[in-house]
Amino acid sequence: MTCLANYIAEHSHFVADPTGCAAAKLSLFLGTYIGGVTFTGSLMAYGKLQGILNSAATYLPARHALNSALLAGNGVALAIYMSNTDYSTGLQMLGLTTGLSSIMGVTLTMAIGGADMPVVITVLNSYSGWALCAEGFMLNNDLLTIVGALIGSSGAILSHIMCKAMNRSLVSVILGGVGTKSQGSGVAKAVEGTATMTSVPETIEWLTNASSVIIVPGYGLCAAQAQYPIAQLVKELSSRGVRVRFAVHPVAGRMPGQLNVLLAEAGVPYDIVEEMDDINDDFDSTDVVLVIGANDTVNSAAEDDPNSSIAGMPVLRVWRAKKVVIMKRTLGVGYAAVDNPVFFNENTAMLLGDAKKMCDQLLTSLQGTSH
Repeated sequence: MTCLANYIAEHSHFVADPTGCAAAKLSLFLGTYIGGVTFTGSLMAYGKLQGILNSAATYLPARHALNSALLAGNGVALAIYMSNTDYSTGLQMLGLTTGLSSIMGVTLTMAIGGADMPVVITVLNSYSGWALCAEGFMLNNDLLTIVGALIGSSGAILSHIMCKAMNRSLVSVILGGVGTKSQGSGVAKAVEGTATMTSVPETIEWLTNASSVIIVPGYGLCAAQAQYPIAQLVKELSSRGVRVRFAVHPVAGRMPGQLNVLLAEAGVPYDIVEEMDDINDDFDSTDVVLVIGANDTVNSAAEDDPNSSIAGMPVLRVWRAKKVVIMKRTLGVGYAAVDNPVFFNENTAMLLGDAKKMCDQLLTSLQGTSH
């Protein structure tokens, strides 16, 4: 709307000095195009993350041809818009790119799902920054231009870092590609075995008898808002001489840094929250690992099955600990839709239930036991 309003207000200048106003006129078009993709793409991403829409990737027939046609349509609209000084033609081209870019935002985002959603958030954040930058240039507002450039560049850098952490190509994520750069061409291994169930009292017994514990939080902790009872649980275990740390995967949660913020909000000390690269080698010497609402980020298929769709993706090697307790609502797959062999390992026990309720029960049970 800002771009359309500015075009109406500034059209007389575009006619009087077509060459001198070319950059400003171009920024109007780019702001409209990027804004359309960002707006509808953000709505799609919100719907997927909130469960309103199917969180899995949805592939339209000939989607790449469709996206190419939409991009070409925007290119034609840009050429007509820049070469024509007619008022109504310019408005029509801006309206056309608004519609085409809005459709493109939907078609691009609907083809992305699963474990790629955190990257989508950062990419859309970057898009919004560049749209703001274009509007700042258009309005001759230095503050908008600078802030937009900062948002756009930081979002792009973060997207690159996250794709590297997932062993994914940014282009592949944006275009809705499936699988990592290391995925083979064969069929993924079938996961066999029977999961071992556990209870709250048994889990507390393992935790209190351990000398070292690593907690691996995932989106399930975020969704259930279980950070407060788990923070109290950590404090209680620490008072009993147990060394407790958190291992946070770069793409855990549904947006970058979400888990770090939630843990800090609950009062978890910064020095016990460690990144994957810093703590991954410590699982071998860890007595108990408590996984809360994480799945794809602790999936051993990423390292053991070259034909898995997440092959080569860096994961937290929780299965190397002496005992692994996985707290999840069900035994179902994660957002990447890949079975997790760790669930069926001999040293793994499943504690099924809502993360908040289970953490509350663990805390109550721990407080009821003697030191």
